[in-house]
Amino acid sequence: MLKDRFRKFLPVIVDLETGGFDPQKNAILEIAIQLIEQEKSKLILGESHRYHIKPFDGLKVDKEALEFLKLDLNHPLRNAVEEEYALQESFKIINKYKSKYECSRAILVGHNAFFDHSFMLEACKRNSIKKSPFHSFSMIDTVSLGVLATKQTVLAKICKELDIDYDNDEAHSAAYDAMVTAQVFCKIINDFDDINSSIKC
Repeated sequence: MLKDRFRKFLPVIVDLETGGFDPQKNAILEIAIQLIEQEKSKLILGESHRYHIKPFDGLKVDKEALEFLKLDLNHPLRNAVEEEYALQESFKIINKYKSKYECSRAILVGHNAFFDHSFMLEACKRNSIKKSPFHSFSMIDTVSLGVLATKQTVLAKICKELDIDYDNDEAHSAAYDAMVTAQVFCKIINDFDDINSSIKC
């Protein structure tokens, strides 16, 4: 069972796009979660959900961040929602998966996971959300997994070493980055488990 592989933690890939690097001062602009399923002892990608976020009142969006993300906050097709709504809806979905796999908590998986985790914590505080499904301080970082498996830390280079397609034109979209990070996570864990099983045999 998935719960036994991660000590009753449900791995959930999270990617945020933000208006800067300070979780207390800069707004969240996109939230994406990628769920993980288990099929015949292998980790595979499950549902994905993405929300465009209206910048929280009083928080900054740096011009350099928008240029880097190539993001137009006023695009008519953006359909942005309030930060609290996106968090609550994401947590409902995660809690459903927690129950399915009999997990006690979710654990955030991310590329440079501390960044996404710190922004999520601050967002929960300012929206008075007291029950996050995520562990309050533990996380799984694909930078660490990537350097172990491939000697690389950059997501694009890790993907190249693992033969995972990576499109630079799609990068820095929360949904795309979450999907690719999930592919890296599943590939490294599955390969490790295969090697470990063969050694035991």
